[in-house]
Amino acid sequence: MSRPDTFVPPPGARAYALDTARGEFAVVDAPVAEGVEAKGVVLLLPGFTGSKEDFNPLHVPLAERGYRTVAVDGRGQFESEGPEGDESAYAQGELAADVLAQAAALGEPVHLLGHSFGGQVARAAVLLDHTPFRSLTLMASGPARISESQRERVRLLRDALAVLTMAQVWDAMREMEAPEQTGTPEPGDAPGIQEDMRRRWMGTKPAQLLAAGRQLCAEPDRVAELAALALPFHVVSGAYDDTWPVPLLDDMAIRLGAHRTIIDGTEHSPNTERPLETARALADFWDGTGGDR
Repeated sequence: MSRPDTFVPPPGARAYALDTARGEFAVVDAPVAEGVEAKGVVLLLPGFTGSKEDFNPLHVPLAERGYRTVAVDGRGQFESEGPEGDESAYAQGELAADVLAQAAALGEPVHLLGHSFGGQVARAAVLLDHTPFRSLTLMASGPARISESQRERVRLLRDALAVLTMAQVWDAMREMEAPEQTGTPEPGDAPGIQEDMRRRWMGTKPAQLLAAGRQLCAEPDRVAELAALALPFHVVSGAYDDTWPVPLLDDMAIRLGAHRTIIDGTEHSPNTERPLETARALADFWDGTGGDR
């Protein structure tokens, strides 16, 4: 999971419930910086076990480049409502339809970015209807299912959720995982980050985790379908990724005819590990898109 430094929205950003045709979704919405020419709107989708706060470090640098950024909790993630036990509500087609509704509620074509699992949801939305989108960025999100080591982790989580409460699973993860994967305090952490990470976990619906995990373990390769669309693509990753190996992401970018960016010194979450470099690469790409591939 991405581990933001803080769950507090940055200066100027507003947290609220975005009203759409498919219900309300919790968002953090950051306007373009004062005195800067507006260039467009960006919709940001978080990954597995993540939330809209994973993009907090990107809002200010992207606002300074002229982009309004709207980060969203998907159905059943953190502060967006969803059923506790009905996995069918989190089928990929349902989540893709949610994204189309979110884009429609923002009122203009948007640049779409999905991190990790959010990238698979973003891809599904674009394949359902690409017309609401000016571009698609896949960040640390590969062409098909996740690696075998990560599939094993998902299986362990699924087995744990079958017999333990969310609170018990959180405690077990804290015993097993590295600090950046849970909420264990580290030097320089903002006050309350451990509690916020746990609050995010507890707010996420078990059915959402189970459904997302199944999708990550079974996602087919749909790159050829995506490449057939008249849309600018961007593939972003860290220099190392054990969820989708970097050479696999390189190959996907070639198959898509996509712009390719590797953020040095980062792994699966460039958005929190090196946000300034990541924001610069994103804005440079969006600046270069005219809506056509």
